[in-house]
Amino acid sequence: MNVETFLAQHGLSENPFTAEEARHDPVFERLPSDAAAHPDFTKVLGRIDQPSTAIVFGEKGSGKTAIRLLVGRRVAEHNQTHPDRRILLVPYDDLNPLLDRVTAGDQAGAKRGNRGGDADVTTIERGLDRIRLEDHQDAVLSLAVTRLVDAMLGTPTAGAERGEAMILPEDIARRVARLPRQLRADVAVLAALYDSPRRGAATQRWGELCRLLKLGRFTPHYWMGVGTIVLAALAGGLLLADRAAEAPSVWMNLGAALAAAGAMACGVTWAWRRFAIWQLVRRLVAAAPALDRSPSYLCRMLLSLRTEDLAGQPWPWKGNKDARYQLTARLLGVLEAVGYNGMVVLVDRVDEPSLVSGQPGRMMKLVWPMLDNKFLQQRGMGIKLLLPLELRHALLRESPAFFQEARLDKQCMIDRLTWSGTTLYDLCSRRLNACRREAKGDGQPLSLTDLFEPEVNRQMLIDALEQMQQPRDAFKFLYAAIQEHCRVLPEEEASARISRPVMEAVRRQQSQRISDFHRGVSPA
Repeated sequence: MNVETFLAQHGLSENPFTAEEARHDPVFERLPSDAAAHPDFTKVLGRIDQPSTAIVFGEKGSGKTAIRLLVGRRVAEHNQTHPDRRILLVPYDDLNPLLDRVTAGDQAGAKRGNRGGDADVTTIERGLDRIRLEDHQDAVLSLAVTRLVDAMLGTPTAGAERGEAMILPEDIARRVARLPRQLRADVAVLAALYDSPRRGAATQRWGELCRLLKLGRFTPHYWMGVGTIVLAALAGGLLLADRAAEAPSVWMNLGAALAAAGAMACGVTWAWRRFAIWQLVRRLVAAAPALDRSPSYLCRMLLSLRTEDLAGQPWPWKGNKDARYQLTARLLGVLEAVGYNGMVVLVDRVDEPSLVSGQPGRMMKLVWPMLDNKFLQQRGMGIKLLLPLELRHALLRESPAFFQEARLDKQCMIDRLTWSGTTLYDLCSRRLNACRREAKGDGQPLSLTDLFEPEVNRQMLIDALEQMQQPRDAFKFLYAAIQEHCRVLPEEEASARISRPVMEAVRRQQSQRISDFHRGVSPA
């Protein structure tokens, strides 16, 4: 029997149980937020207009990525209905760039020692040991600032198709020009440090941003350089003219001396400021390996700002642990000025980076620095940590001092995403109805029992789904049941309902698969 025939008999346009990943699930995209959400979703989401932190632990396939996508959907809906109190969404779910930058030195040294081979395990562990909270803060600031600059310049941004891009008023140029100069200087400094465009040069974008911010490139430093050249040329011209004259002129010699002195004064001032900025840049690059910045480019950008614009900036160099918090506060101040009430950071897929490879010990080194109460409880910033269940087991073995620093009792923690058989039954029934063809005759909603023979009642299915424990395995069970039903029946005996023996056989197979996985003898 053909699977498409079976689906057509129930008025289904597609198989509701094919997808195993929420990011690539068209059925999930069609479901309303309340129909696809875990029962604890409201607690994880909190109040959108007052972002708060939540920590969620769940097994693979329990719905962590679905929660991330639903949070993004709810934030987008909130932004549409509250244009004066929007929330910036920052998905922090690709940690490969951070790991590559922080561990680049260790990996390069290991490859040189290994004659071009791959870095060994010791090198990877040593590189992961260097991950700090400050590196995560730099990565989050980079993502947020890049979205802000994209919105100000009107360039496409990542995640725009999912409603994650910033939406600024059409008259943003006029509004930005009216901001206090210090606030505009804060935007320029944040962009110089953290803007990482997907394409093009950061320096070119920074120049466009400065023109939008009315921070002209002709600063006193620029005029000092021009003055040095002009005065030096004037002194040389006066000396040449004096030599060409029939008799030496005291006034020409005096003018040449004054011009030379002025050129020297301007040149020394110009060189001293350039040296000071270069020293600042060297300290910044050394203290922030997560920044994707060339020292020469960063020096060129900071030299374009006035000295008073740079004075009092919280530079994130070594030893200044409060600098990132101050920079985050300044970013939130800028966001408030353009109609954003805060931001939500979504941390997900921490087991997927190539250097982590799903190993709990490496995930701990990556995640544990973020479990800091001061970082998690920043005003106007909500951090949603969606973590694998293996980290919960490791967390329970930590010392009292660790818990005192993390204050997990304040972080809205979900110990484990659990699904009851009834909840999974309702979720699967909603997916059935999301796949129905519009030309269904009776208009009655489908139930999961409609796929099975009458002897398979609702409670039997609930009990079977209870053994599956989570959505991904529940979908695998139902997908396998449909496949097995179609495999054992010839086309002329096509039946629209799955029999109880098929259901029981598939249930036993899937239960054994799940048991083998938990015992570590099966990959999935």
